[in-house]
Amino acid sequence: MLEIFQKAVHQNGLVTAFAMIGIIVLLSGVISRRLTFGRVHGSAIAIMIGLALAYWGGIVSGGTKGLADVSLFSGVGLMGGAMLRDFAIVATAFEVQATEARKAGLVGVVSLLLGTVLPFIVGASIARAFGYSDAVSMTTIGAGAITYIVGPVTGAAIGASSDVMALSIATGLVKAIIVMVGTPIAARFLGLKTPRSAMVFGGLAGTVSGVSAGLAATDRKLVPYGALVATFHTGIGCLLGPSVLFFATKAIVG
Repeated sequence: MLEIFQKAVHQNGLVTAFAMIGIIVLLSGVISRRLTFGRVHGSAIAIMIGLALAYWGGIVSGGTKGLADVSLFSGVGLMGGAMLRDFAIVATAFEVQATEARKAGLVGVVSLLLGTVLPFIVGASIARAFGYSDAVSMTTIGAGAITYIVGPVTGAAIGASSDVMALSIATGLVKAIIVMVGTPIAARFLGLKTPRSAMVFGGLAGTVSGVSAGLAATDRKLVPYGALVATFHTGIGCLLGPSVLFFATKAIVG
């Protein structure tokens, strides 16, 4: 019986991945309700569990893809790949009402630019404080503070080392978790009550996963609007990171 189960799991990796993620999400929801009384959203807890499992998978297998390196969970690599990720991000836009989206106007554009430049400055400054004084490393880690996707894309374009690109990804993940956990706490202070405020917040925060989970814990109706603007950060960051931001950093630090 056990052999039949193992064979079925190996031959249906993607189905197994969906089942495992479903169990983690269910467990995270229970932890959120019972232990934090809803103050920490289940999505944030699920991501922390996922990071722990990825760490365990890397240690057990000695690989580089986390849990996907364990043959029993190989389907996680496909499920967590770019195809399904981008599909999920694009799907959020279908709930947006165009009339509400237009209300963001110039404020939304300005927040998007500020949300790209300010995190970069903070990330590059922290990199400099920890001894990464060259323009390539500072730009890569600063780009990671925009989103964890922009960091490695920028690093690959300007010739950063693999360890620096890994740090840029870690920087983006830390930012996403902070936004997830902090949004429900600061929602009243930030006035997150309308689609326009959600779009401005999404532009300033700039992390789709963090903004989506944070707004879901605040008001689920605001999620598509925040995610819509936050999605643009990846494209803008990938354009500005290896070009304008890199040359600006190089001009300052030499």
